[in-house]
Amino acid sequence: MPEQSGPSYSSARGLQRLVGWSQHPGILLAMMGQTFINMLGAGIVGPVLPLYAESFGVGATMVGLLSTAFGISRIPVNVPAGSLADRIGRKPLLVAGPLIMSVAALLTGLANSFGQILALRLLQGVGSALQMTAAMIVMADISTPQDRGRTMSLYQGSLLLGTSVGPMIGGFVGEQFGYCAPFFVYSFLTLCAAAWAYFAVRETRGVAGGRVSASAPHSLRGVRSRLTGLSLLGNHNFLLVSLVTMTIFFTRAGSQNTVLPLMGSSQYHIGTAKLGYGFTAIALLNLLTINAAGNICDRYGRKVAIVPSCILCGLAVASFTFGHTYLHFLLSCALFGIAIGIGGPAPAAYVSDLNLPGGRGVSLGIFRTMGDIGMSIGPVLLGWAADTWNYSAALWVNAILFVAVSAAFGLFAVETRPRRVPDARPSVGK
Repeated sequence: MPEQSGPSYSSARGLQRLVGWSQHPGILLAMMGQTFINMLGAGIVGPVLPLYAESFGVGATMVGLLSTAFGISRIPVNVPAGSLADRIGRKPLLVAGPLIMSVAALLTGLANSFGQILALRLLQGVGSALQMTAAMIVMADISTPQDRGRTMSLYQGSLLLGTSVGPMIGGFVGEQFGYCAPFFVYSFLTLCAAAWAYFAVRETRGVAGGRVSASAPHSLRGVRSRLTGLSLLGNHNFLLVSLVTMTIFFTRAGSQNTVLPLMGSSQYHIGTAKLGYGFTAIALLNLLTINAAGNICDRYGRKVAIVPSCILCGLAVASFTFGHTYLHFLLSCALFGIAIGIGGPAPAAYVSDLNLPGGRGVSLGIFRTMGDIGMSIGPVLLGWAADTWNYSAALWVNAILFVAVSAAFGLFAVETRPRRVPDARPSVGK
């Protein structure tokens, strides 16, 4: 057979080398594709949503409520979604979630009141909970403690690639065609994500990595989920890593998606396009550091990645309060992107390492729920702080929270990365 050549073949070989260490490279690449398409749409509406809501005559607190609605609607869905993924499989949720988001995004672009946008944002949260919980379980299914950091980093890298390109497109589309247009683009892309999951993603329920969730009879899994769900928070390691992810979601929804767009408009005097460039810088630098973060996480430990990341995130959030020029805004965005990237996949890898009772679906569902609690609290709390005092005060609340969580995790959480086992070689004389 003649040797294959050409750009498409070279690209395929490059991707194979990228995930050559994975036991399930095909599934990993398919999930990266679906995640990229889905998050490209989410990134497109990121810089536009607060300004779209503000156009209906509401203040910062109500804009924050819009982001809170998204997180609140995911809270009661995450754990049932994890249990459902254990019972019927991951793939149905990967298809259904984007379909729900597609319908909600389309109707958001057609909305004529803030109340309608709020209700549709709740529906988007339900779809997001189904898709993202299932996706995280798939990543845990196909990874091992030795390569989990790298697996999670590639998954998050595809997520970040979508969110890095999305804001730039969304800012331009919103400025040229109006605030409604990005939601129509979002609807089309999430529809594509559902089709991609249906045709390209293979079911992973029962894969070696998923042995925990498959070990119990179907009749007992629902009971076990209810009994062990809340008790997981009694495990101090699980609680501490959940607080880390809660703070990250708190920051993304509260500071990045609520306070910074409003602060950029009033203090830095920038429009949606320039705001989109700043958010793109965050995601791109996050993307550029995520692969190194996965290697650090696997080689040196999860805490080595998490603690410095939280400290730098606190400094980055505070840095937005010190300037009034667009250059300073961009530099602060760059620092924040690097800081988030350093932690990258470590929290998800950490909780997957713990192998807690109740199954992987339940533990990752609770873990995601803690993040969504942060997403729900952040916009309202920081929006209220901005209305009561100013935008800088709101960002300082966020920065102090990061430093406190970093100290707690660094002092009290144990390292979960397994010790490396030396290669087995025959002894001399045997």
